[in-house]
Amino acid sequence: MGKPTWRTALSDRIPGGRDGRRMLTVTFVDRIGSGLWGATATLYFTYAAGLSTAEIGVLLAVSGSVGIAGPPLCGLLADRVPLRPLLIIVQLVRAVASLALLTTTDLGLLLAIASVGSLGDRAASVLTKLYATRVAGPDRVRYQAISRTAMNVGWAVGGLAAAAALTGGTVTVYRWLLIGDALSFLASALFTLGCAEPPSAARVAAKSTPAPVESEASAPGDTAPSKPTPDDSAPSDSAPSDSAPSDSAPAPEKTTAPNPWRDRRYLTYTASEAVLFLDDSVFKIGLPLWAVTATSAPHQLVPLLLVLNNVLVVLFQVPFARFGATPHTARTSLWPLAGAFLLGGAALAASTVGAPWFAAVTLVLAATAFTVAEMLHATISWELSVVLAPPTAQGAYLGVHGLAQAVQRSVGPLAVTAAIAAGPLGWLGLGAGLAAMCGAQRHLVRDRRDGALSVTPVTVSEH
Repeated sequence: MGKPTWRTALSDRIPGGRDGRRMLTVTFVDRIGSGLWGATATLYFTYAAGLSTAEIGVLLAVSGSVGIAGPPLCGLLADRVPLRPLLIIVQLVRAVASLALLTTTDLGLLLAIASVGSLGDRAASVLTKLYATRVAGPDRVRYQAISRTAMNVGWAVGGLAAAAALTGGTVTVYRWLLIGDALSFLASALFTLGCAEPPSAARVAAKSTPAPVESEASAPGDTAPSKPTPDDSAPSDSAPSDSAPSDSAPAPEKTTAPNPWRDRRYLTYTASEAVLFLDDSVFKIGLPLWAVTATSAPHQLVPLLLVLNNVLVVLFQVPFARFGATPHTARTSLWPLAGAFLLGGAALAASTVGAPWFAAVTLVLAATAFTVAEMLHATISWELSVVLAPPTAQGAYLGVHGLAQAVQRSVGPLAVTAAIAAGPLGWLGLGAGLAAMCGAQRHLVRDRRDGALSVTPVTVSEH
């Protein structure tokens, strides 16, 4: 036998094989574009589109609110149509929306275009996660960890490229960076063309469902349907018509596809996720504002804290995948997650005390703690959000779960600024509240019978 090639070794290390590797490329290229645009969006709307600060705020708030609808809509579609073409369409919509921003400076048109782009952005995130769930199977958590590392590297590459380009400081540069963002989506769509369509339990179940029985001549216990069906191996108790006379067995219950909007457990779980995703607002808003307004630490430390976050995620997100390797492990890992939130809140509260060096040390400690919390929660969330979803409705369920991050982006800044306004006690309260939510989520996802996490099938009776 020949020696394994580097491609074989890479395939063994990345779940999902060739398709997994290609989707990682899609993720990396996508995030390069997001890094280009994320670093320059405000500058473009200010200098190229000529919007005021208030108009930019309205633009970002409205488009972000509209984007909340993206995950549940596309998640629902992904259970009914092939996933790969849907993801390609979403990437093309994002590319068109980015290019369309170049065509107008009218606030109303920009609102409409940015809202379409926001829908595409949120939808693409959920669809990419769903693709990974289907193609990686039991190794989905490790795959998502590798994917998240690729995301961070892509963001860094895009951000560095934008920083280098911005040294020119002209409107033309801002436009070319936006074009680069659009080209990244086009490239992502082309790479997705090379991926295979992953198996879908929802679509397989839909195709194999027996056709309704219309004959009234079915004898009691007769297992043969009156018309041929695609699946002759269906259980015999599901074949007779509801109207067929039978004294020996009751008519079977009609079932519908599991609906996440009727699953109170999953909805409650998603609501708790929106709270635990607050680490995103802490890093983007809370930590920088607190460092420069409430501590004596040098302002040059702020960008270094964000770099520290990025570096730690790139280095340790994949090793952290073991904390979500199984449902039981993911549930148990909620305790160290609570500890990381508590430590981060306490460190930020302590950063106002003492000399600049002490403030710097505590801010670094807080940034490290919240980064650990970010990595732990990402790992736990990837496992629980999938294992709590029925296999035949993963798209719809993961789409609803995607609302957690979308809602956090809207409400999170208010929660974090409220903590800042309350001072050190605000950060202690935020850390304690997040830790308490970890405990509540651990209680929520437990099995009612034996203490181990399991998934209960969801059926809806029709009487």
